[in-house]
Amino acid sequence: MTDDGGPFGAAIERREDPALLTGRARYTDDVSEPGTVHLAFARSRHAHARIEDVDVEKAAATDGVLAAFTWTDVVDAGVPGVLPVNQSLVDADVPGHPILARDRVRYHGQPIAAVVAESRARAADGASAVDVDYDRLPATVDPVEATGEGTPTLFEDCPDNVLIEGDLGDAAATEDAFAAADRVIERELTNNRLIANAIEPRAAVATYDPSDGGLTVEMTSQAPHRHRAKLAETLGMSEGKIRVIAPDVGGGFGHKGHHHPGEAMAAVAAMELDRPVKWTATRSENYLEGAHGRDHATTAAIAVDDDGTIRGLRVDTHANVGGYALGFSPALATMYGRLLACQYDVPAIHLHSRGVCTNTAPVHSYRGAGRPEAVYVTERLVAAAARELGLDPAEMRRRNQVPADDFPHETPVGATYDSGDYAAALETALDDADYEALRERQAAAREEGRYVGIGLACYVESTGHGFESGVVRVAPDGGVTVYAGTHSHGQGHETTYAQIVAEELGVDYDEIEVVEGDTEAGPVGTGTFGSRSAVTGGSAVAESARTVAAKAREIAAARLEAPVEDVVLSDGELAVRGAPQRSIPFAEVATAAYHGQLPEGTERGLEDTTFFEAEDTAYSFGTHLAAVEVDPDTGEIEIERYLAVDDCGEQINPRIVEGQVHGGVAQGIGQALYEEALYDGNGQLVTGSMQDYAVPRAEHLPEIETDHTVTPSPHNPLGVKGIGEAGTIAAPPAIVNAVHDALAPLGIEDLDMPLTEETVWRAVEEAT
Repeated sequence: MTDDGGPFGAAIERREDPALLTGRARYTDDVSEPGTVHLAFARSRHAHARIEDVDVEKAAATDGVLAAFTWTDVVDAGVPGVLPVNQSLVDADVPGHPILARDRVRYHGQPIAAVVAESRARAADGASAVDVDYDRLPATVDPVEATGEGTPTLFEDCPDNVLIEGDLGDAAATEDAFAAADRVIERELTNNRLIANAIEPRAAVATYDPSDGGLTVEMTSQAPHRHRAKLAETLGMSEGKIRVIAPDVGGGFGHKGHHHPGEAMAAVAAMELDRPVKWTATRSENYLEGAHGRDHATTAAIAVDDDGTIRGLRVDTHANVGGYALGFSPALATMYGRLLACQYDVPAIHLHSRGVCTNTAPVHSYRGAGRPEAVYVTERLVAAAARELGLDPAEMRRRNQVPADDFPHETPVGATYDSGDYAAALETALDDADYEALRERQAAAREEGRYVGIGLACYVESTGHGFESGVVRVAPDGGVTVYAGTHSHGQGHETTYAQIVAEELGVDYDEIEVVEGDTEAGPVGTGTFGSRSAVTGGSAVAESARTVAAKAREIAAARLEAPVEDVVLSDGELAVRGAPQRSIPFAEVATAAYHGQLPEGTERGLEDTTFFEAEDTAYSFGTHLAAVEVDPDTGEIEIERYLAVDDCGEQINPRIVEGQVHGGVAQGIGQALYEEALYDGNGQLVTGSMQDYAVPRAEHLPEIETDHTVTPSPHNPLGVKGIGEAGTIAAPPAIVNAVHDALAPLGIEDLDMPLTEETVWRAVEEAT
């Protein structure tokens, strides 16, 4: 428990888990309205082709099939049918993703036709009977090659395939810094393409009521209100006519935070057939078009003096956008550089980046969404510079970290760090790991011919942007219900929001109900992504609870005949400070708020709604350390130790914080060692299943040690910062730096992710 015994800060067990672990959770695929029918897609066999004809006659004649849709049918239904793109973020006038292909397909797996049938199996049979006549076109899959002469063009208004291009930082100042520095170290870096592997694939059940024109879509969503807005634009409907409900969601990792053809096509079919329509993606469909992540090709350089002082960073990135832009996805290419300063006081930084269209699945946010890409660049460069200078990697970082008395700290690329003590987190990690002893053991291992390495990664994460809504409503009997615009898909909001409100109202944590995921239940919210829920959602809930508490004190003060400032809430009672015998139950105050006599000027009711928007971003930070041993004969990498020290400000629930760190590190290790979505030269996805795309299992993960420092954020009333993506940011550079450190005696310095056994073995063979 907390020092004062309150629920805020206590490691309370998650209240969500019993239902999730015993099969009592309700996921989208569990939803079954009377008369539900099923939707399946016929998808493109080619990455790039003109569509000459789509024949659905055989599909429509398949047993159990009720309807088969093509793009023409979508148009005839009066539906715009195009997933929205934020056009302000792109330099070319390119169309959004059509829910069914129009005259051209631009990636392998793009939906071409939709078939609705009485059962899922019949729908799949019908989809396989769709006959498509293609005129194949050359494909391009590499974001660097796609910008070269003679490569296939995806859109006429974007002849060089560069959808967006931009700069961050001062190019001239950076060139001056490089010219004045003692040394320049350059690296070619790859941030490998990833596929989100949530336990639950994307799914939707759409139900239409012709009597009032209302559409209800139950779906896997991280952001129900945002999905409602995007559905409204795609379908050409008013938001007020659409209700989005997100039941239990089995993981998201970003790809359930944006709009896809599946839920939109289910809605179109439901309106056309006047039947509930269910679509549940297969795992292979999710691999083909569930939106991928990362995929950066970067040339980066660091300018340093011989004493280790960093003078500047120069970065040039080709970021793969895929076959279509989705929502704000183009912004990821140009804005990721805002974290290139990482934890360091770097005088000059310049990033030139471009978002490039290729014949691959669309790329959108994946756990971290730009922060892992930026920190990976910087931490690889800092490690390379330390090696070049003969400095210990920890000492290199010490000499360049932003000092604790220099906050708020403004970087050359537009970020203003709110608060931090980076040195404290680094030193905590080094002490916890017994760093000097690790280095001694490494030296002894090298004497024995063993390849042991230690890798560090110091990271910064931007969290808590945008607004969020929170409602705290007290019923006449004293029951408390919280409504939030976020939606949990593993973060434990039901637990943490209840802890916040219990702390503010002094009521029993177990008696507080938390409601999320229904656009009709509460006010408009933004959603859960980008490590924002505690900062924005938690603060909205806290401020509403504080307003409710203030009103409850006013009512109690009148009844207790005491000054309102002397009334305190605790253990379900409102009592006079210093005279606990003079008290009134919270439930009695709640009843009075609705049915009793109130102080003059006090309105009926006991509830409040807050739309919270932070003054500025809250920046989490930390240091992760990995110790590995590499077998040169097989390329196998054993992670002998992994330590994470993180600072997310005040912790609402340390147990949940630890769980988020563990999950993030697991995904970060996956990227570092195993995962990569690969296409062949024809644009065919060759890692289209779990047989080909390696997701780490429990046996591949080490014990993850955790520790923390606490530096509250001044930008929100709780002093919290996000933590959900810390592990995916820090783990890749920590692991890769450790492997490079292990192989340093062989002179290997250019390995990149994923560091598969074959990749490492080949590098060792070439070096020896």
